[in-house]
Amino acid sequence: MKDVLSEIVAHKKREVEERRKRRSIDDLCKIIEEKNFPFRSLKQALEHSDTGIISEFKRRSPSKGWINQSADVAFVARGYESAGASAMSVLTDEDYFGGSDDDLKKAVSMVKIPVLRKEFIVDEFQIYESKSLGANVVLLIASAITPQQCKRFTEVASLLRLDVLLELHDEKELDYVSDKNDLVGINNRNLGTFATTVDKSFRMAELLPRDVVRVSESGISSPSIVKELRSAGYRGFLIGENFMKTANPGESLKQFIEELKA
Repeated sequence: MKDVLSEIVAHKKREVEERRKRRSIDDLCKIIEEKNFPFRSLKQALEHSDTGIISEFKRRSPSKGWINQSADVAFVARGYESAGASAMSVLTDEDYFGGSDDDLKKAVSMVKIPVLRKEFIVDEFQIYESKSLGANVVLLIASAITPQQCKRFTEVASLLRLDVLLELHDEKELDYVSDKNDLVGINNRNLGTFATTVDKSFRMAELLPRDVVRVSESGISSPSIVKELRSAGYRGFLIGENFMKTANPGESLKQFIEELKA
């Protein structure tokens, strides 16, 4: 089967090369200093939340095609926060997910909950870029980088006051977790094949360090699954397609939370 992740990573490296030609890290640092974005911790938000839902803005995916092509990020962001989302995730990859940097900037301007930049980060340039766009959290995908890069990117993010959600998929990636990683996500979706099973989170739960905040990502479609995952030690639940496939994602999240609390 086609390895979609390898294709995306190769494309992303070329994209970053082009972005570096237009803007330097020094340029990004000037923007960061001028904007003085507020610090919003995803870790703290999840620790103090009674739902832990990280609701995602996603227009399309390589496996499903368009999910909600005409979705308005401002409308969705306000709806998510009003419904009680603990945090929000925004896809910024354009070629494979239909996202943009503008989507992230609009979402950040609309809400006061932590906003995660969902991106395939392969270069530390993107960490500075994420901060300059107003993100509060960056995603590091273990299968897209080396352990050495993971450590370096985590250090850079810490200097910029960005939370890092380190994403793993299976046991062989556990060595990516260092004492600097206090937020660890388990992606139930294989990014190479896009096969998805929530069993992945349950199998990985006992293997993670006890002091990390655990996040289960992808394939979560019902409040009952969230309850089971919480019993297994998870505090965060990244859910996108389940809400985005509806006409009003915020209202869908509201109903989901009502069922979860029932």
